[in-house]
Amino acid sequence: MHVSVIGDPDDTMVVIVRGNLDLDTAPVLRTTLDQVLDRPVPRVVVDLSGVEFCDSTGLSAFVIGHRRAAAAGGWLRLAAPGDWLHGLLRTVGLIPVLDVHPSVAEALTDPPPNEPDPPAGPSRE
Repeated sequence: MHVSVIGDPDDTMVVIVRGNLDLDTAPVLRTTLDQVLDRPVPRVVVDLSGVEFCDSTGLSAFVIGHRRAAAAGGWLRLAAPGDWLHGLLRTVGLIPVLDVHPSVAEALTDPPPNEPDPPAGPSRE
């Protein structure tokens, strides 16, 4: 498994995960999430487009990261899970709990949870 981070520490960070996320590799993800969540009001997107397998230890890292971000007034979003991983998240009941998006771009542009959408521009009627 490979994990990398891109972004501005004062803004949203994107954690890119590639390969198998399991008992042997989940500690790398947990350590990375600990680092990016250790700041005021963390905003983190986890790019899952390259994840080929995920077991319960990987799912646990997502839940713990989500709870930690929310407790600090921020958020953690999952982005671009493949069909298999999306099905797993749905089957174990995490889709309503975790903020899952079809793409990294959508995860980055969606308004923060519990905040209204920005006002619309002037009407052209």
